[in-house]
Amino acid sequence: MKAVVYVGSGQIDGLHLQEVEEQKPLTGEVQVRLKVAGINHRDLFLLESKKEAFFPGSDGAGVVIAVGEGVTNIHVGDEVVLNPSLRWEKASEVPAVPEILDGTFAETIVVPAENVELKPKHLSWEEAGVLPLATLTAYRALFTRARVKPGEHVLIPGIGSGVATITLLLAKAAGAYVTVTSRSAEKREQALRLGADSAFDSSGKWDLSRKVDVIIESIGSAIFERYFSVLREGGRIVSFGATTGDRVEIPLRTFFFQQWSMLSTSMGSREEFQDLLRFVTQHRLRPIVDRAYKLEEVRQAFQRMQAGEQFGKIAFLIE
Repeated sequence: MKAVVYVGSGQIDGLHLQEVEEQKPLTGEVQVRLKVAGINHRDLFLLESKKEAFFPGSDGAGVVIAVGEGVTNIHVGDEVVLNPSLRWEKASEVPAVPEILDGTFAETIVVPAENVELKPKHLSWEEAGVLPLATLTAYRALFTRARVKPGEHVLIPGIGSGVATITLLLAKAAGAYVTVTSRSAEKREQALRLGADSAFDSSGKWDLSRKVDVIIESIGSAIFERYFSVLREGGRIVSFGATTGDRVEIPLRTFFFQQWSMLSTSMGSREEFQDLLRFVTQHRLRPIVDRAYKLEEVRQAFQRMQAGEQFGKIAFLIE
């Protein structure tokens, strides 16, 4: 079968589409013929940090073509989405470093049976293929960690990424008032069309109508200090990334007098993945697909993400 392999050097130039041996499912596993896979910032991070060869890609959706012994909940022919989070069952559990699937930039993949769920019927293959990792991250950040409530004001800095765009859709579906920021006027306009209530230039003045209850944060040091002037008393910051650096300063006296909460999150559990699929189905939510590429265009797709040009998720069309 064909699969994208990273040879362990050259970052994006180290990505190659080549023939590899197709695996067959063992006990408790299923084999999925992938229709679509999605790129995440995690994939780009691994290119920059890994020295050895590996198979990139954690998002995907497709059709089950074989099941191993002992698998009874999934059947050949089922249309499924992949849960990228391995061996994490309950939302209350907190693994030190979540284990994540690799190898979805391929024609087929073998995964544990507990890592596949039926595809929401209202989603296209492109939408289903880019849904899992970003939506799982956003769902846990909003609902498990921040416990966002209807009517609360949610700030999403850096709108445009896959997680940020699906966070916007989830927060609006939950009844929140949502403000976004971006340096790109085009991305701010796109966010307003998706339902954002207000949008501001990340480096300009944030003329908020009221203070913020929850900040879903992935930017890091570039704008972190600005949060303290817009967060209300008792507000929450939930951090899941640090795209501009992970060293920040916190004014501790203000922090404890204002009784703010600083929360962290990364990925999510099988329980939360199943909950988000029900939520997405109930509200008929559709992740935003920025652009779709063929597997042989893998370097062009990664270059688009590296440049930060996308609005939503970048997809690979596999079949």
